[in-house]
Amino acid sequence: MEVCENLIDKIHRSCTGGGIHFATPLSSLRTNEFDLVRGVLQMLQGLSSSLFQWDDTGQCFHFNTGIYVTHLSKTSLYRILDQFTYAATFLQMVDNLVNKIENSKSLTPPTLRAFACTVRTWLRRIRDVALKEEVKVNSPNGSTAVTILGLSSSLSSLCSGAEYLFQIVHGAVPPFYFEPDAYVPAADIAVHILNHLYVKLNEVCLVQGGEEDAYRMLLYIFVGSLLPYIESLDSWLFQGTLDDPFDEMFFVANKKIAIEEAEFWEMSCQPRLAMYEKLNFVDFALEYLPSAKEKKDMDTTSRAPISFSNMDTGKQENTKDFQVCPFFIKDIAKAIISAGKSLQLIRHAPTRSLSADDVENGSSIAGLTLSEVFCVSLTALIGDGDHIADNLWPDGKHLIGSIEESQSKKFWQNLLDDTLSQKRNIKGGSNSHNLKGLEVNSVGTHCPENPALTVCHGILQDNRDSWSSLNIYQAFKLPPLNDECLRQAIFSDNRSVVKNTDFTSGFQFGELERLRFLEDAKMLEIMLPFPTLLPSFQEDLQISEVLPFQNNCTLPSRILSWVQNIDPKSTPLPAAILQECLTFYIKKQADYIGRTMLSKLLHDWRLLDELGVLRGIYLLGSGDLLQHFLSVVFNKLDKGESLDDDFELNTILQESIRNSADNVLLNTPDSLVVSITKNVGFTEDEQNSSSVSVSTPRKGRGQNSGMDILDSLKFTYKVSWPLELIANLEAMKKYNQVMSFLLKVKRAKFVLDKVRRWMWKDRGTATTKHKRHYLLEQKLLHFVDAFHQYVMDRVYHNAWRELCEGVAAAGTLDEVIEVHEAYLLSIQRQCFVVPDKLWGLIASRINSILGLALDFYSVQQTLSSGRAISAVEARCVKEMERIEKQFDDCMSFLLRILSVKLNVGQFPHLAALVTRINYNSFYMSDGGVLVTSTSRSA
Repeated sequence: MEVCENLIDKIHRSCTGGGIHFATPLSSLRTNEFDLVRGVLQMLQGLSSSLFQWDDTGQCFHFNTGIYVTHLSKTSLYRILDQFTYAATFLQMVDNLVNKIENSKSLTPPTLRAFACTVRTWLRRIRDVALKEEVKVNSPNGSTAVTILGLSSSLSSLCSGAEYLFQIVHGAVPPFYFEPDAYVPAADIAVHILNHLYVKLNEVCLVQGGEEDAYRMLLYIFVGSLLPYIESLDSWLFQGTLDDPFDEMFFVANKKIAIEEAEFWEMSCQPRLAMYEKLNFVDFALEYLPSAKEKKDMDTTSRAPISFSNMDTGKQENTKDFQVCPFFIKDIAKAIISAGKSLQLIRHAPTRSLSADDVENGSSIAGLTLSEVFCVSLTALIGDGDHIADNLWPDGKHLIGSIEESQSKKFWQNLLDDTLSQKRNIKGGSNSHNLKGLEVNSVGTHCPENPALTVCHGILQDNRDSWSSLNIYQAFKLPPLNDECLRQAIFSDNRSVVKNTDFTSGFQFGELERLRFLEDAKMLEIMLPFPTLLPSFQEDLQISEVLPFQNNCTLPSRILSWVQNIDPKSTPLPAAILQECLTFYIKKQADYIGRTMLSKLLHDWRLLDELGVLRGIYLLGSGDLLQHFLSVVFNKLDKGESLDDDFELNTILQESIRNSADNVLLNTPDSLVVSITKNVGFTEDEQNSSSVSVSTPRKGRGQNSGMDILDSLKFTYKVSWPLELIANLEAMKKYNQVMSFLLKVKRAKFVLDKVRRWMWKDRGTATTKHKRHYLLEQKLLHFVDAFHQYVMDRVYHNAWRELCEGVAAAGTLDEVIEVHEAYLLSIQRQCFVVPDKLWGLIASRINSILGLALDFYSVQQTLSSGRAISAVEARCVKEMERIEKQFDDCMSFLLRILSVKLNVGQFPHLAALVTRINYNSFYMSDGGVLVTSTSRSA
């Protein structure tokens, strides 16, 4: 048989004249183009053939070496086949990776499982293209034959799509995830997948010609992988429940801390830390997202900012704290955690002003879950370019019905109306299905124990006459649920037992056994009605289209099917998609919960009233609430008595509260307790000498009657729950620090008032020496009175007004806590008790002057006793001179520090203090020149 001359022979003869001959290919390797095309199409579907085989060792497809066709050179043929083998290899490697995920021994986390499911669906979609081509090739009615060159042209998009799908999957799931000893936490792998898909979608969103499939592919996989994460956010934001059994969320709940504990707000939910070192969570936000400043400018919220003069600017959100968090929600991560915890408090705490319905109104968005709203908004944005977020949640209120009617509805409008209609039917319809399944009257009745019954609901309704024949109880005699006889028949050596299980020869038991058998048979009928009923089968039918409407299932499934075939009207950036379709609703819900929380704080829990009690106690602003207690304590200190009996001090305190006109501030007198803390500001020698009486004025400050003894007084007030989340233990420590300082001012004023009364009695014996004492007493008293007035104006009144304004402007409990902390920092600064170098210098001089007032009191007490001998009186005069010199030195230092323009500019309250203590420029002129004692005497 003569072989036809092929293309290679023709080229050879034309170039060489036929003198030199090529090696003749083996005829057994000659391939029919039809078989070659069919083998390529099968290979693209993951199937091996006689021409193309899968190499498990090399993890690739390869074709038989030496195959050829008559009309193509080997080089051209192999280049074409390489294109297909590469594509088939990519698809098979993707298939193998998805199989590893699905067949993993451990339970697959939701995000990884959703990612594998979407990849599997898109892989099937790509392979279906090859399947359709194979059907066309094998069709007997095919009018045109498919060539390998034509197949290369028609399947070019398939090959590029296969390679791009492999790149996505290979980058999203790191290879070491499948190592035998590797343990990658679910949160780490979920964040890695979502971040990777986000970046890839960001790269491909600026679609060029012919790249629509790549955008569709990434959008489909990204949306499908993100849905489980959104469902967890939905349960947290709208129910206050952390439904995260696989620990995928970016925060972790501490179940050991109960909601009633004071540490609940700070410790119950903490950002999750990255546990796997090989996953480097790069901060993609710096490259792909707008800067923080731009985002701040883009914020269109209408809520007024918190204006607090001494707000701690250093307490800003640090996104590095959220290591295992998708970077596209890092900016709102703290708000998400706060909203869920606030919702738990709202539902747990007793309510007076808000009804339960008010809280339940925020349990959904227009009756849809967060994932369903995300899908509807995505459909409107991608399909029609519509921004519907404001329509679904206008002015912070949930949508009651559907969007306004129009003559021609868009796809997303029909989808929304259909979804809301089904939800209303499920919510309002009566569930007339009983356990037997024999009463199926309402449309869309769901039978979870038998899905086949649900799917065949329409068939059953149309064929009621067949129900008796379909019921297995009417057709057969079932064995009893008690299988003891059956076990004996199988495992016993006595063959006579077998007849007891032969139901074809009649029932072999007594009456009681027969009744029990009938009950068991009826129970089986109730548990499994119509067990032989099978639904009709349709190719490529989504299970969500068959079963009744299910939350977080039916609508997302329809949207994902729609994304596969949509021709997008626009290809927005992923940042725009998430902002419009997800973060907008999260922020709205967080604001809604924040407003509800603020309302409860102010009305139900009476936050300002409780803070007013703390203000009255710890800032000594309650009038005479502690007047009797302080008088007794100060008198005991003046007598040199020790304060080491907690019971005695609390008895005096309770008596002072009961006899006070402000006792209504406290629910019960014993809600405020005072205790003595040991070893505060004293050495061991000073404590041992506390019983020694005061013999000289110089010893007064170092003994039990000194100012430092007041630091040992600790007042404890039990703040009611849940307000102790705001006024926590750390805040109470700060309150006690401020109170200790104010007690020192109060003590100085107390002793100077006593000195003034003594000196007023001795005014008839005035001498030059006494006049100097009068002048020193007036300077000390002026400083203490001026400083006390400054404290009352700045700390008690101004700071409180700023606190009230800050609480009114706050939107969340976190902001209320920040306002309260800023309030505490403000009063600490104004009382100079913050751990700061500048404030420490000022506080040391103020405490020195307060101590000088106590020294002056001790000296004057010795002089007024009338029993001082000349030697002691001389020492008292020298002590007066020392007190006056130290007072002048302290005032000079204070005025220099307080008058620095930089300090005054940063802290305006310092200017007010300078004005008060330097009244009429007594110590320092307007030009900043200190006035000495000599010049004042002149």
